[in-house]
Amino acid sequence: MAAYNYLTKEGFDRLKAELEVLKSDGRSEAAKAIAEAREKGDLSENAEYDAAKEAQGLLELKINELEKELANARILDISQVDTSKVTVLAKVTIKNVKNKKELTYQLVSESEANLKDKKISVTSPMGKGLLGKKVGEIAKVETPRGDLEFEIMNITV
Repeated sequence: MAAYNYLTKEGFDRLKAELEVLKSDGRSEAAKAIAEAREKGDLSENAEYDAAKEAQGLLELKINELEKELANARILDISQVDTSKVTVLAKVTIKNVKNKKELTYQLVSESEANLKDKKISVTSPMGKGLLGKKVGEIAKVETPRGDLEFEIMNITV
């Protein structure tokens, strides 16, 4: 049984649109590239044909992955987010215990994570360390350079 993939409505719609583009434009471009390469002669020594077939295989793999992600998707309603503890879609303000620096992140699914937008994946070390914590608690996050401690300052949506 695959794990659920929790998404916002926007994230779900974005993945669905990406899948449609891959299935239509992506597949027709892959077929065209294979046909063009096939016209160039002997397939046993045709690197262009091999590359086009490999690109087609990678495209089908990506389509399959997106279909699985969407099949296991559960759309979360931000108004239903429990702010008594850190959960998916919650915005959490944390303070680094060592340097007292405060940061605010939103915890999202892996496919919606974007550090530039301060959206971190619940499956990342930081996300795993923060999940389930309440205001005032200390979250320990394992990093390659050692454990970091963050105090949970605030949880909102």
